[in-house]
Amino acid sequence: MRIGIIGTRGIPNLYGGFEECAQQLGLRLVEMGHQVWVYNSHRHPYDQKSYQGIEIIHKYDPEHRFGTIGQFIYDLNCMIDSRQRKFDAILLLGYTSSSVWQRLLPKRSLILCNMDGLEWKRSKYSPRVQKFLKYAEKWAARRSDILIADSKVIQEYLESQYPNDTVFIPYGADIFKKGNPEILDAYGLDAGDYNLLVARLEPENHIEMILQGVVQSESQRLMLVVGNHDTPYGEYLKEKFKDARIRFVRGTYKKDKINNLRYYSHLYFHGHSVGGTNPSLLEAMACGCSIVAHRNRFNYEVLGENASYFSDHIDVANHLDHMDTEAVFKERIQENRRRIEERYNWQLIAEEYEITMQQGLIRKRP
Repeated sequence: MRIGIIGTRGIPNLYGGFEECAQQLGLRLVEMGHQVWVYNSHRHPYDQKSYQGIEIIHKYDPEHRFGTIGQFIYDLNCMIDSRQRKFDAILLLGYTSSSVWQRLLPKRSLILCNMDGLEWKRSKYSPRVQKFLKYAEKWAARRSDILIADSKVIQEYLESQYPNDTVFIPYGADIFKKGNPEILDAYGLDAGDYNLLVARLEPENHIEMILQGVVQSESQRLMLVVGNHDTPYGEYLKEKFKDARIRFVRGTYKKDKINNLRYYSHLYFHGHSVGGTNPSLLEAMACGCSIVAHRNRFNYEVLGENASYFSDHIDVANHLDHMDTEAVFKERIQENRRRIEERYNWQLIAEEYEITMQQGLIRKRP
């Protein structure tokens, strides 16, 4: 098959979850004998025309000039280009800015759209933007042949709203096997002497709730907050939580650094509540973290009984002050790593995408 992947800033991944997905799927689909093209922003620092067998198509991306509007222009440029490529299948990663132009995609290609989370529920967006995102979701569903849900909860929602074929295929992660404690030196940390929170600093990720729990607790262990804090909400959090036990650190997409921070943390807090299968949660599981997660259906689907949960800041404080036994931590870590190997495994996920595309093409081109 000739497969195009649209909807990321590009590979190799320097940004986030969709970029990691494009890279991991692309590499494996190439190994399976398919031709794969990934669209890259022209501003991506990797300027070569191929990456480990994946063809790279650089398109003009003016986000640095126009902000969010630039994302729409970039997606438009990618979709216009796709009409010349004779792709058998096109995988759209997300729909936020691409759904407006989706009708321009080549009609002969099988269109698959990974619908991500419930974007229109994110509290960081204004009511007007939330309304647009609800429409964008409908447009993406209407113009796609197959919807990809990264969690069963999202699959249930999509099947209740739209008549499309909806397939559950989650994200994946690679087991992190061996840490390098020297990486902690740059942060002035010792293994096991800090708790960790890695997230975009946004209200729906319950950062404020977690930090309020830290303040209420008697624990003296440091809480390291890794994320972009140079935002209005980040400034608000830094002003509110001037506590010696809380340290804000700029986010990094260097996997070795972030995985070592996860690997050597004491407790890992995960507050995401709107998305489906969250990539950062899978990576924490793969790093052997002892996880304390916000209590919601998305997180429970992934973790089951292999985590502690919180619903408010009092729960957070209790987990900090009254921790489970080492034996319980060890059992949960082993089970979470087993889940990564058996279910959230990139090779299995690539094979599921391949089968889904092949079956979709048979139905589209009988």
